[in-house]
Amino acid sequence: MRKTYFIADLHLSESRPHLTQLFTDFMQQRAPEAEALYILGDLFDFWIGDDESSPLIESVRNHIRRLTEKGVACYFIHGNRDFLLGEKFARSCGMQLLPTYQVINLYGTDTLLCHGDTLCIDDVNYQRFRRKVQQKWRQKLFLCLPISLRLKIAARIRLQSGRDKKNKPAQIMDVNPDFVRQTFEQFHVERIIHGHTHRQNIHRIAPHFTRIVLGDWGETASILEVNQEEYLFRRE
Repeated sequence: MRKTYFIADLHLSESRPHLTQLFTDFMQQRAPEAEALYILGDLFDFWIGDDESSPLIESVRNHIRRLTEKGVACYFIHGNRDFLLGEKFARSCGMQLLPTYQVINLYGTDTLLCHGDTLCIDDVNYQRFRRKVQQKWRQKLFLCLPISLRLKIAARIRLQSGRDKKNKPAQIMDVNPDFVRQTFEQFHVERIIHGHTHRQNIHRIAPHFTRIVLGDWGETASILEVNQEEYLFRRE
């Protein structure tokens, strides 16, 4: 049976090797069964540029390349942690980069794919920060800095982000229901699949909308499988 997998929010880093092992197991054992794999952002905990090299990056690159060489299409939408992942890395492993919002026909159902952070409009401070870091001139300036300096800046941003989350009400870090409905109508779709909030769930919204939230990866992997008959989560 034809099937497509969706994953997000792995936050791979050298400091959490168990996540890398979960990813390795998935890419070797389950992903080759699919006709396509969609990675909806935050594959990495942070990405400072395609010129960075590490054992982790090379391992991920090799796994994706082996998958695409087997004929499995791999697509990537940027997350809030790895929005600087570029064409150079994507080409090196046969992965295709998608825009912030991508509509696909998924076994007969028009489906909107996104990372999910753009749906969390109640988090005003984050949205202001996002607009700044998405400016191309800021990104070009950052990528001109030495790797060592970029790593230090990334570490500071991660630390500050962790502090900010502790002080934010949980509800403002989730999607805005009215904006979600507007997004359904804007893109003329019946289904939205996204990550970012780490709140794995399937929300059925009257009259005929479905919002599927991908889970983050921790002790287990969160994998959404969609085929011609159903969609279901796999925790492995």
